[in-house]
Amino acid sequence: MFALCRLRAITVPLTRANSTLESLSSVTSSTALLTGSSTTSDTSISAAGAELVSTSLPRRRTPGRRNPKYPPIRPSINLERPREWNPPVAPGVIPAFDEAVAYIRADAAAVQAEADILRSSIENGQVPTEGIEDAKERLDVLEVMAQVNLPEVRWKAANGMADMNQKVYRHLIEQRWRSEGALDLLMERLYQMHVVPDILPSLQPTVDLRVVFPEAPPKNVVLRARAKRKLMPVEAGVFLVNEQTRRPPKLYTTVFHPEPRLYTLLLVDPDVPDDENQAFRTFLHWLQPNIMLSATRAGLLPPASHTPYMPPHPARGTPYHRYVLLLLPHEDPDAKLSLPPGPLERNDFDVRSFAREHALRTSGGGAFMWRAVWDEESSRIWREVIKTSEPRYGYPRKPDHYTALKEVKKYT
Repeated sequence: MFALCRLRAITVPLTRANSTLESLSSVTSSTALLTGSSTTSDTSISAAGAELVSTSLPRRRTPGRRNPKYPPIRPSINLERPREWNPPVAPGVIPAFDEAVAYIRADAAAVQAEADILRSSIENGQVPTEGIEDAKERLDVLEVMAQVNLPEVRWKAANGMADMNQKVYRHLIEQRWRSEGALDLLMERLYQMHVVPDILPSLQPTVDLRVVFPEAPPKNVVLRARAKRKLMPVEAGVFLVNEQTRRPPKLYTTVFHPEPRLYTLLLVDPDVPDDENQAFRTFLHWLQPNIMLSATRAGLLPPASHTPYMPPHPARGTPYHRYVLLLLPHEDPDAKLSLPPGPLERNDFDVRSFAREHALRTSGGGAFMWRAVWDEESSRIWREVIKTSEPRYGYPRKPDHYTALKEVKKYT
């Protein structure tokens, strides 16, 4: 048992921080008259002076919601460290919230019951033959609708704990990719930079392809050797320095179909100058065929490749180069590409002819792009990796119409 004690009353009045000792003495004397004491001792003045010193010091901020003693740190939440959804408030605190959750669960149960009835009708052969496909599509919609509004499902989809084996999670992840700006930004850059139709006549990505490169080196030359580069996701269409792209990128995919399908990865540069034809040609930087992907087998792509990765190396004097990644699906999802064992010819690579010859679909799959210009690292790649002399381009010199006159002496 804790004993209750009476708190002592505060007899020293509150004073301003810029008050003087004389004013404190007068205030203390008046306080003594009010409290019934006849004399004011020096100890009270000294106590008030100490109070003045204490009030002049900076006040200690009380830890609270706005000034926490320890800053809140969100725990790492992923499939390896799963967490369960907890309601933001305890039951009974906000009756309206409890009623809303109960209404959502009741609606989910009703839709799930309708889906169970339709599934049993399909399995028992009660659906006509011509309507089986429509019934299966409706069953897929009902299975998604039965769980799409549940709070725990939404929370797991938003915190990286989605189970891609379930249709509802595939629907939520694809909806977020299509509606929250990632796909819109990619398509905007592909059309603004004329990737369509320079490389392919059209592109309709169905796979979320993400690219990760090391961060740009610091401008300070001393820090370049000391700083440890972090891997950073790249935004579509941005400029990267050639030092960042010296090694192959890490590619991550999110696929939304449950069955496994084969894809082929291409990295091309359509902005290589063609001196003979006074035009541009396409250069193949990377080829990785027969990549098996599905909703549960997506993630980091394997590093093995058919045509090894060639670092981007824009020639000096050329405008910026577009580097386009294409993840093209096979017409037959189970048929592998039969390519010669050695690397393909990189120069004058035609993406459309290659896709037509090897039965690759140009609609669907994934796409990405970034840009680069010449720098010192590009010259180093020409010298150390390609091991050829670096070409140099520029505008032709203006003709000098006075060359003949300059050779004639002005004064004779």
